[in-house]
Amino acid sequence: MNRTLAGLALACAALVGAQPALAQNATKDDAVAIVKKAVAYIKANGKDKSYAEITAKSPQFVKQDLYVVVYGLDGKCLAHGANEKQVGRDLIELKDIDGKPFIKERTELGRSKPNGFWQDYKFTNPASKKIEPKQMYCERLDETIVCGGIYK
Repeated sequence: MNRTLAGLALACAALVGAQPALAQNATKDDAVAIVKKAVAYIKANGKDKSYAEITAKSPQFVKQDLYVVVYGLDGKCLAHGANEKQVGRDLIELKDIDGKPFIKERTELGRSKPNGFWQDYKFTNPASKKIEPKQMYCERLDETIVCGGIYK
């Protein structure tokens, strides 16, 4: 009986300990909310200040594994909340591990769906350092696409 109770207690402790790990990933709702917040911020504060805030990993533009990126419709990275080295780079030809040209696809979707869209591809999760399936929510703002993605 004691071994059964000890085993049950250990199993319960493992489940309780797993809960924070499960809570680390942002949700689709989080992605939509952070993109809408970034769009509103850019409109209110201008591109220069906003792109600097996004790239500086301002807490208002980062949540768990979710961060904001901004691309021009030409594929140039204008702001990146996880990797400032991407800013200023032309990423139109960038492909995921499966060979999908996801930035090119993203710019095409931005032109055809200006009211918002979801895109699937694979990308390195900055938290786990592993390539994982990712869904990116984007909204067009003038000649840019403002995005935030979740890992599945």
